[in-house]
Amino acid sequence: MSVSSRAFSALAIAAGLVAAGTSQAQSSLTVISFGGVNQQAQIKAFYEPFTKSTQIPLVKGEYNGEQAKVKAMVEAKQVSWDVVEVESPELARGCEEGVYEKLDYSKIGNKKDFLPAAVTECGFGFFVWSTVMAYNADKLKTAPVTWADFWDVKKFPGKRGMRKGAKYTLEFALMADGVAPNDVYKVLGTKAGVDRAFKKLDQLKANIQWWEAGAQPPQLLASGDVVMSTAFNGRIAGAQKEGKNLKIVWTGNIYDIEAYAIPKGAPKRDLSYKFLAALAKPENQKVFSGEIPYGPTHVKAMGQIEPTLAATLPTAPANMKTAIATNTAFWVEHGEDLEQRFHAWAAK
Repeated sequence: MSVSSRAFSALAIAAGLVAAGTSQAQSSLTVISFGGVNQQAQIKAFYEPFTKSTQIPLVKGEYNGEQAKVKAMVEAKQVSWDVVEVESPELARGCEEGVYEKLDYSKIGNKKDFLPAAVTECGFGFFVWSTVMAYNADKLKTAPVTWADFWDVKKFPGKRGMRKGAKYTLEFALMADGVAPNDVYKVLGTKAGVDRAFKKLDQLKANIQWWEAGAQPPQLLASGDVVMSTAFNGRIAGAQKEGKNLKIVWTGNIYDIEAYAIPKGAPKRDLSYKFLAALAKPENQKVFSGEIPYGPTHVKAMGQIEPTLAATLPTAPANMKTAIATNTAFWVEHGEDLEQRFHAWAAK
């Protein structure tokens, strides 16, 4: 073999190794969600169609929204999560801090096809969800109808489940104290309003069972550990499918849009965009809403959903009547201070 032939052969081998390495690196995509029935619905609606069309398997992981984990990966330049499900205040803050990539929507879909709030700089919103009041109808003879009822332990004896954090907990406290849904963030934006919310929480503190993962409220309700709980509407629907007699109260629910984002420096960006594009397809969003009653963000998907199912979604007009949209800007600005105060208060 001549020198030039040997050189060519060496180059060919090197190129082959690079190609093999690239293929191996792109052989899977790591997707981090909040787990539970939400993840199961995503598997059927998004994960399976993605793998079928790309032949790329997904490595499924879950977390409880801890942004410190994502931030630590990005800062260490050791990003092993390719796409991450994120709630809107954390997404906005992470985008501002450079934790998430700024998105190129030409690789996802036409912005005009989606609810405006679903299209953000660093995250694509793929469903609308609500935090609601839920109760066990086997344990309560009279149904609660307002957040004031949630606080009324004389009329409704028993423990209450609440998410362990300031977000939504403070809003519910103000509504229980008589603040109209439309005025909640105006009141909470003042020192007096924050003090008022914590004073209201003081009244209920001895009766609160705190939860952190979305799967916990239906478990706590079904077991009788609590008689009412704040909960994600889809998790309660999942328990209802299993035969649990749990009910949702939509009065004063707080809705938000869930998004997927790409951590800054994630190595498989092209594949990540293909995954986001799978989330954007109306036919996939329709399947998702059929698996778990969260509302779609693609306007065409809304018209494809059967009316009986549509009535159970956060996006149904009746469920939106007294609902509050999460004020992302408020929580980005005040979230860290309020969470610190909340956790100091909860620890007392």
